[in-house]
Amino acid sequence: MAEQKAPSISHSPGALPDFRNLGVIARTLLAVNAAAFAAAIARGPDAAAVAAQFVEIASWVEPALFACLVVLYAASGALARLRYAAGYAVTVLLVAAVSTALAIVQARYVRATAPAALAHSLVFAPALAVLLLEYFRLRSRAFSPALAEARLQALQARIRPHFLYNSLNAVLAIIRRDPKAAEGAIEDLADLFRSLMADNRQLIPMREEIVLCRQYLNLEHLRLGGRLQVQWNVDEAAEDALVPPMLLQPLVENAVYHGIEPGMSPGAIEIRLALEGDRVHVALSNPYHAEHQHRQGNRMALANIRERLQLHFDVEASLEAGVDAERYRIDMLMPYRKAP
Repeated sequence: MAEQKAPSISHSPGALPDFRNLGVIARTLLAVNAAAFAAAIARGPDAAAVAAQFVEIASWVEPALFACLVVLYAASGALARLRYAAGYAVTVLLVAAVSTALAIVQARYVRATAPAALAHSLVFAPALAVLLLEYFRLRSRAFSPALAEARLQALQARIRPHFLYNSLNAVLAIIRRDPKAAEGAIEDLADLFRSLMADNRQLIPMREEIVLCRQYLNLEHLRLGGRLQVQWNVDEAAEDALVPPMLLQPLVENAVYHGIEPGMSPGAIEIRLALEGDRVHVALSNPYHAEHQHRQGNRMALANIRERLQLHFDVEASLEAGVDAERYRIDMLMPYRKAP
């Protein structure tokens, strides 16, 4: 059986929009209603007539629009598995079929005096579907430079010289005293940098991010010892969620760099991963040292993660950060997606 890949952000022409995404739904609603308003302006000689025409057009358009959105939402998974051309054609045909069926029902049972409704549904609904699909295709292509820039920023933000040097020094310090521990540390370091260089577009299960973070924290334990304390609170259901790669590790690295290193006494990093309805909640906090906030790197990492969340999930994801009760806290929400 061929291995199924997890969803990814694809900026080639061969990617249909995710019809379950709130951003796609909102843009579709706005575009169709804008087209209806433009049609009302074209047909109405004055403001009062435009308003009346828009109400009249909307009474036909809105039921078909919401029915099409429901059908496409339900069919989104199946459409995503089709080749782009086939998915494109099926999407347009679904829109035409649903719009025509509703027009027939309305013309027969609601407004028998509207003979043009069926013709409009057969022509304008597929035309709007094509225009919207082309818009989403062009928008996806427009994001391609942002993806490349985000990946470069991710590499620059993650591979910090101090981390590499400190990790190697920690390994050298124990290589004679505990060769097995040094060997394990080198393996963790190799896995970490392998993940850094991997394709940044492919979504991965959260459990892989957790493993990566534990490997990173093992390296930091070598040099920080008991000063570094980590409290994990992981919901097993959240481990199946698909997330962008290198989502947690940069946040954990910043927590160590800004919250643990500056302090002289032990400090705790708290990591909570939970499934809340149809959303994944990631909460992370670390000690806050106001006198050391001139250190660079935190804002760049947060901006990078926000951009990648937007590229993957559009408006359905959010990231908030701030200081609360002498701790720096990060709260991140994402839609819950599982591998097919």
